Amino acid sequence: MANSKENTTNKNGNQVDGVNNEFKEELLSIDRVTRVTAWGRQLRFRAVMLVWNWKWKIGLWTWKSWEVVTAIAKAVNDAKKNIVNVSIEEGSVPYNLTTKYKSAIIMIHPASKWTWIIAWWAARKVLDVAWYSDVIAKRYGSTNLINNAKATLKALTSFKK
Repeated sequence: MANSKENTTNKNGNQVDGVNNEFKEELLSIDRVTRVTAWGRQLRFRAVMLVWNWKWKIGLWTWKSWEVVTAIAKAVNDAKKNIVNVSIEEGSVPYNLTTKYKSAIIMIHPASKWTWIIAWWAARKVLDVAWYSDVIAKRYGSTNLINNAKATLKALTSFKK
């Protein structure tokens, strides 16, 4: 019998007991996607996952699978492989910044103390898990959740130190 302090893994290598789980996970969205082929409709699920730890490291990834659980697990696994560092300065961003990712444009501005996060849903989630507290963000162009989340992540990683 395994000790509760040890890391126990199942046959796929996933951690079972969660004792030594360094990263936290946030589900941005889970969607049903359908592809029509000559054999009929093929239903799959797309999971968009955001992982982070307490050292200002964030990862974002999407994955499609026939089952919801598999899509989430694979998205988390790949998000952990694509971790980026973000910089934070007194709970806010250091300066105004406009970033474009595909057709999504996001403007991020520092805000005064106790303003909290004023942003659209995808940007709010990314800013929240990055431990920003006083930020104003505005999105232009695309309303696509994935593109806006990636644009926000691109903006947070492009600050000069």
